[in-house]
Amino acid sequence: MTKHIFPPFVHIKSDFAGLIKNVRTGDFFMAVSKVEICGVTTSALPLLSEKEKEELMAEIKRGNTAAREKFIYGNLRLVLSVIQKFGGRGESADDLFQVGCIGLIKAIDNFDTSHMVKFSTYAVPMIIGELRRYLRDYNIIRVSRSVRDTAYKALAVKEKLTAERQKEPTVDEIAKIMEIPKEDVCNALDAIMDPLSLFEPMYHDGADAVFVMDQVKDDKNSDENWVEDISLKEAMKRLCDREKQILDLRFFRGKTQMEVADEIGISQAQVSRLEKSALGHMKKYL
Repeated sequence: MTKHIFPPFVHIKSDFAGLIKNVRTGDFFMAVSKVEICGVTTSALPLLSEKEKEELMAEIKRGNTAAREKFIYGNLRLVLSVIQKFGGRGESADDLFQVGCIGLIKAIDNFDTSHMVKFSTYAVPMIIGELRRYLRDYNIIRVSRSVRDTAYKALAVKEKLTAERQKEPTVDEIAKIMEIPKEDVCNALDAIMDPLSLFEPMYHDGADAVFVMDQVKDDKNSDENWVEDISLKEAMKRLCDREKQILDLRFFRGKTQMEVADEIGISQAQVSRLEKSALGHMKKYL
């Protein structure tokens, strides 16, 4: 059962049939479009102009709660647009929407109008950060508290050094300040990364999508190479010890025929003859 964590004036209801159908097809966005807020479909949500946002924000700073609620309601479209980026992770659309709304409220409470930036410019990173924090802390892959603490400290040091030097620090620099091995820093940062599905689309140009699986596939260890490797080992078993030694030195260690001859104490001509004979025997079994 979904535990609602959004303020009581907002009621969230999902079309579960549409959600299940779209999760199976990987289309998260159609499911999100069927979320209802206060009994109103998302397409009917109001869209505030920049002037209206400025006026409402001024009222919010004066403590006007009605203006605050109107401002939140008028920016729920922004939350919906952000949570679309977090689809396909097996999370409930309701939960993601509620967490995104918490990020929106935090952005409203901490927004400083003196910086002369649009509210959406400030709010989007806040909403994304809240969603990432939720996915990290409530991930199905459990990470120990000590590892998470190390990762958070490393991120804090990274942000501090980046602000001071105007460039991203190396892992060695972070580890030196934290006084821990760099391997611990790497392991901690890797542990809190969001898991990525092999079927996550990386690129889509209107035709066939390119998935993560297409980018990380191991061409070296393909089925064809695996079969060839087995056949090669079986063929090697049928050679005498001297022939195995020569082929090992020549093709697996990259030595010349003269170097092989010096190592095993025979002439270069004998090495050439034994090598040719061994390759001839192996061809019968490949």
